This record gives sequence, C-alpha cells and structure tokens, in this order.
Amino acid sequence: MHQTTWFLKDESATAQLGVAIYRILQPGLKIYLHGEPGAGKTFLTREILRASGYSGRVKSPTYNLLETYEISISGQAVGLLHFDLYRMHQPEEFIEAGFLEYFNTDQICLVEWPEQAGNLIPAPDIDIFLSAEGEGRTVEFKSNSDLGTACLENLSKSPNL
Repeated sequence: MHQTTWFLKDESATAQLGVAIYRILQPGLKIYLHGEPGAGKTFLTREILRASGYSGRVKSPTYNLLETYEISISGQAVGLLHFDLYRMHQPEEFIEAGFLEYFNTDQICLVEWPEQAGNLIPAPDIDIFLSAEGEGRTVEFKSNSDLGTACLENLSKSPNL
C-alpha cells in the first residue's frame, strides 16, 4: 500500500491538488474524504470537478446526501458521484437509500463522512485525510487496494505538487 502526506499552503495549492487528482481518476475508483467540518472536503471535490471541465454549480450534498455529475476521462463519459453522509443517523440508511448500487466499476465515488455508513459501505481504494492548519491544510493519502496504490503512485509524479 502507498501512503503520502502533503502540506498545502493555501486554497490555490488545494485547487492544484484537485487538478492532480482529476488526472488519476479511473472508473470504479472509490475515494473517501475524512476531516472535521471546514477541513476542505467539499472544496477539494469542487476543484476536482472544475479540473474535469465541469462548469456548472457544485454544491455540497449535505442535505441531499448525493450529487451526481458526468465528467470525461480519456474521452469517455463517466459518472462522478459526490456523497456527503454527515446527516445519516444510522448506517442502515446507506442501504435503505439504495447507495450501495452506485459503487461499481463504471462510476467514481467521492464520499465525505463515510464512517456514518459503518461497515455497510464498500472499502475505499483511497482514503484522504484533511486537516486545516491556519490558511493551509495537511492532506494525507492512504491507498487500500491495488487500484488505489497505482493511482497514488501516479499522483506523486504530478508536476503540480
């Protein structure tokens, strides 16, 4: 498995990270975002979507729990699903909402607050841990699968970071 940590000095650096993450995305990838409120989970997701060329409004799915987007990866249309499970009260709500069916090899899932689904949510390929530090943030990446490791190895080669 692969693990790496970066310090991002400001929002511009976080936006550059979003571009780098977009470049490593692959259908079927599951990325879980961890951090306190305000750590930058939704901002990072927004920057990944912007890097994909998505120009519409990117809003936090805090109340809807899920926002769906269509992006292009190597000329192929791929669904990017942005979950925010913060408002779930019981892990069973994840199954009851029908979310499990979205975790497949055709789509990319970015999940904020995955711990709210307990052990009912599939294991991530990559965990991203964000913590705010003044104007910047520390970002720790951890791969949990061969796909996640390959993606993080490519990410570490990014010229923007």
